[in-house]
Amino acid sequence: IIRMQKVLKKVPVGDHVYAYAVDLARMTRPEEGRLPGDLSEMVQWGAGPRASIFLLMAAKARAILQKRYHATTDDVKHVALPVLRPRIIPTFNAEAAGISTDDIVRQLIAALESKRTKGSKLARVSA
Repeated sequence: IIRMQKVLKKVPVGDHVYAYAVDLARMTRPEEGRLPGDLSEMVQWGAGPRASIFLLMAAKARAILQKRYHATTDDVKHVALPVLRPRIIPTFNAEAAGISTDDIVRQLIAALESKRTKGSKLARVSA
């Protein structure tokens, strides 16, 4: 286990993967104003700064288990539920509407994907 922990620290993460994990963690925080409109009343407390670190560590572990030498944004997406689930506290409104923390995380990933897709299209058009 100790050897694997040392290997995990050496797995490279691209800047865009790092930014993806940070953006996803920050989107969970109501005080930052990054929650999509339909989720703004659904999150009472979001993930702290260490959540992005744990997203990246879990993504690296997944990459190794998938026999790859680098972590990707897909790895971050795959580990987002177990990493963020205990770090997000839904509001009473979310609970009353039957919206779980998993639902919130899935919507955040979809919103982030949509935002990234639009951004990449704009970059291609302006280039």
